[in-house]
Amino acid sequence: MLLRTRTAEGSAQVWFVWLLAVLLTVSAGIAYRVPARRLELLGAKPIALPVPLSSFPMEIGGWVGSELGIRATTQEYMRERFADDFFSRRYVNAAAGAWADVYVVYCSSRPGGILGHRPGVCYPVNGWQHESTEPSRLISRGGREIDCLKHRFYKPPPEYGRIVVLSFYVLDGRTTAKESDFSGPFGRRPNIARDPSRYVAQVQISSAQDKSIEMAAEQMADVILDFLPDENGRVKTAESVGTSGGQTKSTE
Repeated sequence: MLLRTRTAEGSAQVWFVWLLAVLLTVSAGIAYRVPARRLELLGAKPIALPVPLSSFPMEIGGWVGSELGIRATTQEYMRERFADDFFSRRYVNAAAGAWADVYVVYCSSRPGGILGHRPGVCYPVNGWQHESTEPSRLISRGGREIDCLKHRFYKPPPEYGRIVVLSFYVLDGRTTAKESDFSGPFGRRPNIARDPSRYVAQVQISSAQDKSIEMAAEQMADVILDFLPDENGRVKTAESVGTSGGQTKSTE
């Protein structure tokens, strides 16, 4: 009789452990699906800037811009993984005989999603050979000092070519050249609160000549930063649009 009682108790314990395991598994599944659904909805609708980057001026201090086409598949990839807003343009300064390509991408839904999408990775994927990367410092027209990186790439014959890319990030209103500043857990965490002032933006200005990118960067850096929330969440361009009837002004 004692043996049968112990056997029954043992069976009851096994069933209890099994039932507890099932309940924990179901609870974990529910706990996962709820935030996962929230993240899915988060990714379905980009977090909008007060003034979209498409409103960035086409004419700035003698530089005249035109849109650079981005493949539809590339745009889809960007929007699915990191980009809430972006623009890519070529600016030409006829008087100086110079041109520069300007690329800006704003990432707020998934601030850390831009990790790894830097010139040293993306240009080689598109057939460019990396030559060097060196620290640099940009002084904007307004006197702002911005630490950045200057990357050099080339294409060997028969597709000979050279390009210089000046790049930096804007992290919650602060400029930085270091991806490590947002590569930790905080930077990777999705922006569930949908706060547009929590973001990472990437800025790239490229051309065949150092002088061209330096001239363009000096002229455009302050304007780019005015489109993005500063450390206090203030967007200067939104304020100027509010006082100018809804149009951004070109900088002379």
